[in-house]
Amino acid sequence: MWQSVGLTLLVTVATLVCALLFIWVGWYVVWQLFLSRFKFLRELVGEAGAPHAATQPSDPKIQDQANVKLRSRPRTRQRAPEGS
Repeated sequence: MWQSVGLTLLVTVATLVCALLFIWVGWYVVWQLFLSRFKFLRELVGEAGAPHAATQPSDPKIQDQANVKLRSRPRTRQRAPEGS
């Protein structure tokens, strides 16, 4: 009698542990492969040591220069006014 109750509890606990471990590993893999790329998700989790945070320059002057480079477009020649 007690042996079957103990076995039932053991199977139940082992099943829960395996299920939670499987879910945790799945979320970890999805986080590493996909979700960690999104800055707003990293901020929600509060992860300061994100892999993309290291690629951003910390010096404001360097950051301003990078922004200027991104905003600048190649200039095109102005067309001559038609009808002249």
